[in-house]
Amino acid sequence: MFVILTYDVGEKRVNKVRKKLKEYLIWTQNSVFEGEITEGKLKKCLYEVNKILNKQEDSLYIYEIKTSSHIKKKVIGIDKSFDDIFYNS
Repeated sequence: MFVILTYDVGEKRVNKVRKKLKEYLIWTQNSVFEGEITEGKLKKCLYEVNKILNKQEDSLYIYEIKTSSHIKKKVIGIDKSFDDIFYNS
């Protein structure tokens, strides 16, 4: 599946969360990750990130897309992603 993950976490935890997410997904923008991932790896990733988060202060949004073949990504300005995951126009 394809996921887009965004987060808003306290300053003390930002680097830990970013470092953990980089193990599983592509960092495309500040507080935004995306990429293809299996359900098992996503569960493991979320379990590990969950241990870092403070649920009274932080938030994590996960958008799951079962197939990336119908996604069209448009970027205005600088494309900060390292890989072209899907068609850019």
